Amino acid sequence: MASPVSPISRQPSISASPPPQPHNPLSLRLYKVLATNFDDDSTKEALNTLAELYAPAAPSNDHQTINGKGKGKAVNGELDEEGDSASDEEAVSGVKTRKHGVSTGESVPGEIAAKARRNLKRDVQIKLAESSRMFLNAFAEVDKQLDALQGHIASMRTRCDEAQNQLTKTNESCKSLLDRAGSLREQRQEVTTKHSIVSLFLNRFTLTSEEAEAITSRDVPVSKRFFSAMSKAERIREDCRVLMAGEEGPTQAGLDIMSATSSYLEQAYEKIFRWCSFEFRQMGRDAHLDVDPVMREAVRRLQQRPELLNEALTYLSQTRQSTLLSSFTDALTRGGPNGLPRPIELHAHDPLRYAGDMLAWVHQTIAAEREFLEGLFGVRGDGRMVGSVRTFTNSVEEEWMSELMDAAVGKLCTPLKVRIQQTVRSQESSITLYKLLNLLHFYSLTMQRTIGADAALSKTLLEMTEMSYHFFSEAIGAQGRTLLRTPLDPNDRELSPPFSILDHVQILREIITVYQSSVAEDDTLESQISGFSEILDKMVDPAIEMTLLASEEKHRVRPSWDRAIFILNTLTYLQNALEPYPFTVEKRDILQGLLEARIMELIEDHYNTIIMDTGLGEIIEAWKAREGNEPLSRLPTSSPARLQNVLHKFSLWLGGHTIDHSPRLAQLTVQSLSTHIHQKALERLVKTYKWFCEEVKRPENRYEAAATLLGSERPFGQVHLLYQIFGIEEVESESEGEDEGGDEDDEDQDNEDQGEDGEEEEDEEGSDLR
Repeated sequence: MASPVSPISRQPSISASPPPQPHNPLSLRLYKVLATNFDDDSTKEALNTLAELYAPAAPSNDHQTINGKGKGKAVNGELDEEGDSASDEEAVSGVKTRKHGVSTGESVPGEIAAKARRNLKRDVQIKLAESSRMFLNAFAEVDKQLDALQGHIASMRTRCDEAQNQLTKTNESCKSLLDRAGSLREQRQEVTTKHSIVSLFLNRFTLTSEEAEAITSRDVPVSKRFFSAMSKAERIREDCRVLMAGEEGPTQAGLDIMSATSSYLEQAYEKIFRWCSFEFRQMGRDAHLDVDPVMREAVRRLQQRPELLNEALTYLSQTRQSTLLSSFTDALTRGGPNGLPRPIELHAHDPLRYAGDMLAWVHQTIAAEREFLEGLFGVRGDGRMVGSVRTFTNSVEEEWMSELMDAAVGKLCTPLKVRIQQTVRSQESSITLYKLLNLLHFYSLTMQRTIGADAALSKTLLEMTEMSYHFFSEAIGAQGRTLLRTPLDPNDRELSPPFSILDHVQILREIITVYQSSVAEDDTLESQISGFSEILDKMVDPAIEMTLLASEEKHRVRPSWDRAIFILNTLTYLQNALEPYPFTVEKRDILQGLLEARIMELIEDHYNTIIMDTGLGEIIEAWKAREGNEPLSRLPTSSPARLQNVLHKFSLWLGGHTIDHSPRLAQLTVQSLSTHIHQKALERLVKTYKWFCEEVKRPENRYEAAATLLGSERPFGQVHLLYQIFGIEEVESESEGEDEGGDEDDEDQDNEDQGEDGEEEEDEEGSDLR
C-alpha cells in the first residue's frame, strides 16, 4: 500500500534533475547552440574566418554577385553536416565563382549558410590545395636561384684555388727577401732605440745652440730665455754629479760635460754682473724705484757669486747715496714737483714743524728704501705696524739690506744733524725744547726698530736726543734757579700761590702733557716714573723750596697762621697739578707728607685759637700748670664762680656762627681742606670739654653739685650734644663715656661712682691732652 503523499511532496523539487533530453534533432541542436559560449578567442576567430570565407559579394549594376567565401551561419558553432551531400558541380561552380569574385548573391535567405554547411570541408581542402600550389611555385623559383648561386660558388672556388697557388709560388720565391727585410727591420729598431737614447742624453746633458747663444751672446738680453738656459746648465751639472758618483768613478764624458757647463755658467754670471751693474747705475738715480721680476731673479742668481754681487751692490749704494742726498736737499730748498709740497725750510721759524718735516721725510725715505730692497732680494714683508719692533733675522739678505740702507741714508746724517742742532740751540722755551726732545726720542726709537741700533742714522738721532735733553735739562734748571731768585713781598696779604709759582706750574703741566702723549702703550708704570722723575725733581723741588723760603719771609712780618695758610695753598696747588698723572705718584707722596705736617700744625694752631675763644683755655692752662694735689675748686682761676662764667662764655660761643666755619680758614683755596682742619679742631675741642667735665665731676676736686654746675649752661655737661651741635660723627669709645656723664643730672651719686671707676681712664685721656 502506497504511503500517503505529504503536502510537501506534491510540490515540485527545486534540486530535481532536469527533464530528460528530447530526441528531436532540432531540439538537440537548439540546446547545443544555446549552451555554446562565444566569448573565447578561438571561437571568435573561427567565426571571423567563416565570415571572410563565405562573405556575400557586393551587388553590381546589373545583378548581384555572391562571393565564394560567403559568410555562413553558425548557429551552434558547427556547420551543418548536410553540406557534405552537396553535389560536386555546385561546389566546383561555387569555388570558381568565388575565385573570380562573381556571384549572383543570396537569392534565398539562408542559402549561403546552407552551402557553407554542405561544402565547408571541401572548401577548406580546396583552399589548402590552392595554397600548396602557390608554395610549390614559389619554391620552384627559389630552387632555380639556388642552382645559379651554386654555379657562382663553384666558379669562385676555382678562382681562389688559382690565387692560392699563385701566392704559394710567390711566397717561395720571396722567402729570402723577407728574411733580409726582417733583419733590416730589427737593425732599424735597434738603431732607432740607440738614437733615442743618444738624443735624450744630449738633450739632458748638453745645451742647444739657442740656449748656448742666450748665455754667451751679448745680443741676447738678460730675460726669461737666458734664465731658462742658465737653469738647464745648473741642472745638467747636478745630474752629472750624480752620474759621476758611481762605483766606476768619473768618466771622460762626465768631465767634459762638467767643464762645458762650468764655462757656460761663468759666462752667465759675468753677463748678469755686467747687466746688474749697468741697471743699478741707471735705476739708482730715481727717487722712487720699482723692481721688475727680471731684476729680482738676476739678484737671486748672482747670490751664488757673493763677490760679484757685492761689487754690483756697491754701484747701487753709491748711486743711492747721491740720489737720496740730492732728494733731501731738493726737499729742503725746492720742494716737490710744481712746488708741492713746499720747501721744508720755509717752516724754519716753526721749530717743531721744521724738525718734524725733516724727520718725517727721512722716515718715509727709509720705508721706501726698505720696500725697494725687499723687492730686490725677494724678501716678503713681515707685515709689522709702523713703529713696532722689527724682527731682524740672521739671513744673508737681511745683512745686505741693512748695509745698503745704512749706506744709503748715511749721507743724510750730517745735514740733518746740523739743522736739528741749530734748531735746538736757538730755542729758549723749555716747553718747545721738551717737545723737540720727545720728537727726536720718538724717531730715534722708530729708527732703532726699523734699521737697527747700530745704523749710522740711529746713532745720530740718539746723539741729537741726548743733546736736546741736555739743553732741556739746562733750561728747566735755569728756570728753577730763576724761580728761587724771584723776590716776593713779605707784606703782601695775599696768601694764594704767587704768579711766579702759577707760571712755573703751568709750564710743568704742559711738559707733563707732552710726556703723557709720548708714553707708549707697552711702557710699565715703573718705566714711566723713572723716565720723568728727574724732570719732576728739577721742576717741583725749586717750587717747594721757593714756597718754604717765602713762608719764612712772611713769618717775620706776618703771623704764623698766614705762613701755614700760604704753604698749604701753594703745596696743594702743586699737588693738584700732579694729581691726574700716575707717573707722578712719588712726588705727590712727598708733597702729601709736607702737607700733612703743615695740616697738623694748622690744626694745632686753630684748636688753640678756638679753645681761647671759648674761654676754656685759661682754665685748662691753669689746671695743667697746677702743682701738687690741691683741689681744682680751691684755685683762684677755677673757682665755682669763675667756672660758671667760663661755661656761660662757652655757651655763648656755641651760639655763634664760627662753629660751622672759621673766617681764619677762609683764605685756604681748597675748601675741603678748610673743612677738614676745622672739624679736627672741633673734635679736639670735644675731647677737651669731655675731660673738663670729668675733672669737675671728680670728688677730689671738691666741686659741690658738679652735675648742677655743668648742667646750667649748654651743652649741659653732655658730650654727645656737643657732637650734634658741631655736626661731627661721634666716636664709639667716647660716646660711652658721654652717656655715663649725661646720667649725672638725674642721679649724682651713681655718676660719682662711675667717675671713680673710670678714674684711671680719665687720667690717661688728660695726660694725652697735656
